[in-house]
Amino acid sequence: MNRYGEQAMTHWREHKPHEFGELENREEFFTELGEEISTEIETRARDLAGEEPDGEGYLQRLQRLNSSRMTAEGEVLRERVLLDVEPDAE
Repeated sequence: MNRYGEQAMTHWREHKPHEFGELENREEFFTELGEEISTEIETRARDLAGEEPDGEGYLQRLQRLNSSRMTAEGEVLRERVLLDVEPDAE
């Protein structure tokens, strides 16, 4: 299981205990979810980074790619991992 799957599992265990408890095969579920999240982050980061502008230097390229990666990761984690908290879990 990758870090996104582990992060999702921890979040669900702490903040969505009812749904977490209903999962039959937690390891498989969070392993697959983690892989899906990783793929989605990579795809979204590439889309956000766009084409390499003419004359872009190494540091500018590194900054553009890192920024798009961080933005994509934040967006996808909010959408797929950091889900709403169950009312009784607060």
